Amino acid sequence: MKILAIETTTLAGGVALMDEEKLIAEHRLHVDARHAERVMVSIDQILNQGQTKVADLDVIAVSIGPGSFTGLRVGLSTAKGLAMGAGLPLVLVPTLEVMAAAFPYVKPIIAPIIDARQAHVYWAVFDTVSGQLSRCLPDAASPPALAIEMIATSEDWAARDVLFVGDGAMKYREMISEKMGGRACFLGKALQFPSAAHLAEMGITRFLKGEVTSPELATPIYIRASAAELKRAAAKT
Repeated sequence: MKILAIETTTLAGGVALMDEEKLIAEHRLHVDARHAERVMVSIDQILNQGQTKVADLDVIAVSIGPGSFTGLRVGLSTAKGLAMGAGLPLVLVPTLEVMAAAFPYVKPIIAPIIDARQAHVYWAVFDTVSGQLSRCLPDAASPPALAIEMIATSEDWAARDVLFVGDGAMKYREMISEKMGGRACFLGKALQFPSAAHLAEMGITRFLKGEVTSPELATPIYIRASAAELKRAAAKT
């Protein structure tokens, strides 16, 4: 089987083509502008490199947030368009899970944090047991200080280090270090963003378990209102 994975929820997005045995191709790209153009060009390129047509695919995986509102819409609409055109199912994977799944077997708790702007972050907490990802806290949106406070003071992992990953972790690294001291672990820049290859691998696993969604029913995870929606709400008050 073959899967196409589309990740556009953060500034460093990408697309990947994978089968059950190997990663065939992956393109990583900066998607702060002209999302749709960049994504479609990359999809065409990796399909050509893999000598694959859309009709040869079995499923399309897409990261569904939380993350950039524009990126979410572009990624999901692209995935839905391709899936409906080829009669393919979708596998939907939350972005924070994609980020955490990149680090199986690590000893620390994993806390992916995405910068949501407007002095907020998207975050969650995960653990890995024998390489299997388990969720400790649900996806949330909050001021960074509140997120860090909840992560730092939880009794469920009080004796363990915490691995912080994501552009939010980079942005608020000093705040995290001040609160957590030596318990906080950080990664290099190359590992801060969700990978389309990891999304593809998770997509294959979920597809084989039958965890698929028809394109018409696929919806993103926003968690909170967009800046435009907040402005409209404020104007009505």
